[in-house]
Amino acid sequence: MKKSILVLAVALASASTLQARELEVYGKINVTAQSSDEGEGRFTELKSNTSRFGLKGDYALEDGLSVTYQLEWEVDPSDEANEKNIKARNQYLGLAGSFGEVRVGRHDSALKMSQGKIDLFNDYEADIKVLWKGENRVSNSISYFTPSFSGFSAQVTYVVEDSPAGEDGISAALMYGDDGLKNSNVYAALAYDAEVNGYDTVRASGQVKVAGFKLGAMYQTQESTSTTVERDGYLVSVAYPMGKAELKGQYQVMEDDNGFSAGVDYKLGKNTKVFAWYSSFDFDEALDKDYLAVGLEHKF
Repeated sequence: MKKSILVLAVALASASTLQARELEVYGKINVTAQSSDEGEGRFTELKSNTSRFGLKGDYALEDGLSVTYQLEWEVDPSDEANEKNIKARNQYLGLAGSFGEVRVGRHDSALKMSQGKIDLFNDYEADIKVLWKGENRVSNSISYFTPSFSGFSAQVTYVVEDSPAGEDGISAALMYGDDGLKNSNVYAALAYDAEVNGYDTVRASGQVKVAGFKLGAMYQTQESTSTTVERDGYLVSVAYPMGKAELKGQYQVMEDDNGFSAGVDYKLGKNTKVFAWYSSFDFDEALDKDYLAVGLEHKF
């Protein structure tokens, strides 16, 4: 509890410097009431879907340089209040200039960042990490982001293994377009992990906007560095806006395991939405699972 109080005190103290430097306080609360069946009978639960808060910003230096930073934590408003309620997410210090940007600390790997907005059920039960490896937020890392050249950009993450028996890892991605499909109608990425969290992984991603539809696809091959077992899979997703609502569906496969999801989001305001979704998983060597949820999200 003392650690949680200290974190909150630091956040509040930092917020008081808003006039002194570029700083943004942000976050979101996302909670669902859901009926879940994980193979042993149906039950009802209240879940937080990676609710979070954080501080981020930049501060101008000399010679066209600026220091950048982010401190973000996950919170769970649906669980008991205790010292485990606050978990670290991306937290880094960086330096930016005409060369791009370097970030040091805890950060999403290049391969994870390369997925863009293609995973329409990110942070829910059907998050792609359920079937695929590679969704890594790595500590002891150095990430470099290139400037954009004719729509192309790249990220390289070097993961420092802090034990003599371990292997340093590399995650790299080449991206094209706008992953939010706001400034362009096309997004594509090719990413690779080498010795990251026990896997070598290749992932190709693409998304286009056509006649209002957002169509996404991903392909991944992953190999365990300890067992050399290799597995392949793919994902397809589609979203379509209808006024204040957005309909969405997604299908994901990894060898003999697969998952299907369908849902709808409805905007109550610029930063607030209600939503509902259904997800079902069919596993080859594990119990099948399915979930039905309704929820509320507010961003600040």
